[in-house]
Amino acid sequence: MPRAPKRQRYMLEEDLPPQKEAQGHVDAQIPEAEEEDSSSSSSTCSSSFPFTPSTPEEVCAAAGTPSPPQSPPSACPSTTSIATATPLSQSSSPKEEGPSTSQALPHTEVLPRYLIDDKVADLVRFLLLKYRRKELTTKEEMLSSVIKEYQNHSAVIFSEAFECMQLVYGIDVKEVDPTNHSYVLVTKLGLTYDGMASNDHSMPKTGLLIFILSIIFVEGNCVPEEKIWEALNVMGLHAGREHCMYGEPRELITKEWVQEQYLEYRQVPNSDPACYEVLWGPRAHAETSKMKILEFLAQINETDPRSFPRWYEEALRDEEQRNQAWGSHSE
Repeated sequence: MPRAPKRQRYMLEEDLPPQKEAQGHVDAQIPEAEEEDSSSSSSTCSSSFPFTPSTPEEVCAAAGTPSPPQSPPSACPSTTSIATATPLSQSSSPKEEGPSTSQALPHTEVLPRYLIDDKVADLVRFLLLKYRRKELTTKEEMLSSVIKEYQNHSAVIFSEAFECMQLVYGIDVKEVDPTNHSYVLVTKLGLTYDGMASNDHSMPKTGLLIFILSIIFVEGNCVPEEKIWEALNVMGLHAGREHCMYGEPRELITKEWVQEQYLEYRQVPNSDPACYEVLWGPRAHAETSKMKILEFLAQINETDPRSFPRWYEEALRDEEQRNQAWGSHSE
């Protein structure tokens, strides 16, 4: 049973409006969250990523209902509370060689939580902008342009922002040059499709895809459609209702991701009225694996993949079959 994950809050803007060009100041390109009416609780939404603290068999989804976007889909700020993992993988961990180690001072002033949240939000928006532009970034750029006067607290800011990029958006922040601490942003778990259209300001959808692939894996590799919607409804995602990050989720899941071959959506044989089930598609099998999914879920729960013996054995069998298939193919 996974132990109860720690909870952290991220003040995010779930859509990235057009950026204003500013000479010499990257932080000027990071938009402030727009205010919406008080009935939406400052347009916040909470979410928790896979697994409840008490039942490892369940994949728990997010709680909260973000309002649909108004005319342009640019004003959907949110508070996202997600289960976090410690430590992150070495390639992206600010605790190892990431952009925070030298900044973690032993006796620093304790900042109010809302100031940490604000800086995490700024860094997440900055990283999303870099991802959209396919640009590298450096530790120095993030410190000077985003963290600024809070550099003594950069350890926690980097850690939470990087975790948010992984869990919410499915984006890894990887160090590519330890000399100048430069970083590249790539989709997680080997997936190559992020769902972003080139002609708008849509957001990466890899995090949601990973979430659904995880549900399918832990539920026996074939999930009734209604079970997918049970999880997504808790996240505030409803069929037929436009979402500020994902658009119309039924269209995304049953059409776009099926066309992209990440999911298979098929009618249950002999069902009347017709019922449908969801499986991994061939592209999901080709680009990622059950072991990668399990390692990701174990990371979230601050444990080891072996802590889930049934899933671990299945993931091992899957790895062996993949290796055998690759060996026969190479011959």
